[in-house]
Amino acid sequence: MKKTIITTLSAAALSSVFMLTSCGGGNKPDTDNIGTDSTKVDTTAAAKNNESSTEMSYQIPSPKEMFVFIKQVASKDNKRVDVLNNPDNAKNYADAKSQALNFGIYSCDLTYCSIFQIGTNMIKYFKAVKQLGDAVGVSNSINPTVAKSLEKNISNPDSLVEIADNLYFSSFETMQNSQQGNTLALSVAGGYIEGLSIACSLVKYNKKNPAVERIADEKYTLDNIIDFMKKYESDAGVKETIDKLEELRTTFNQVTEKQEGKVAVKEEKGTKVLGGGSELEMTEAQYKAITDKVTSIRDSFTGNK
Repeated sequence: MKKTIITTLSAAALSSVFMLTSCGGGNKPDTDNIGTDSTKVDTTAAAKNNESSTEMSYQIPSPKEMFVFIKQVASKDNKRVDVLNNPDNAKNYADAKSQALNFGIYSCDLTYCSIFQIGTNMIKYFKAVKQLGDAVGVSNSINPTVAKSLEKNISNPDSLVEIADNLYFSSFETMQNSQQGNTLALSVAGGYIEGLSIACSLVKYNKKNPAVERIADEKYTLDNIIDFMKKYESDAGVKETIDKLEELRTTFNQVTEKQEGKVAVKEEKGTKVLGGGSELEMTEAQYKAITDKVTSIRDSFTGNK
């Protein structure tokens, strides 16, 4: 799957997307790491109170995008729940770090159930999300009306997907608005690793499989997540999690990036795009190494052996 580099995101492109926003001290975003369909960095400097700003915005990687893509090209009838974190484990997470990580994980699992139409499990996973949501301070986003909506639409797949996706983003937005940066960073990491773990479990390696290419492109999403999390690395739990994600990045960096064509600048609806881009070529051994590393990290998050 080809990577394109977007140097400026138009207002229209951002209007329907919740962004992770962080103000840094002169750390310029690396536009070469702007990746796939789901994660982009807005490098536009905004002037506030007549002062220059180094504000950077990171789009939350949505598990919905990954699962919809895999369902379309590789696993239409999948109903596996063995790839998810058992909702009964929610009671085992007593410290702030594990609660935040697994809030992200269970939120991702809830989205998976909605995409693959496993309605019978959605209530169980909603309860796990609610339990950990209360623990991490996002109770307002997970109110009783959500549960009623799930039950009412249990046989309506499209509605379930919308409910799960809205819950995913509204919870993270609540963390951002309440200045819970550390919790937000950990929850995003948990959701990302869970989505990648599920994808690797569902997709068998085939060099020509578009889903394998899509998983390779998660390298760019990982780059942006790590960059965002570094704003909160003074927190010990966040720092420990970054270290694990750096191990995964090292594994991803073994994948070859092939340049395609000449780079040319063109305008698309007010957006400057550097054409040509690049494409990742992943071997079966590299795919296995990434899968193994993701599994190891995911197990450390969930406490599963």
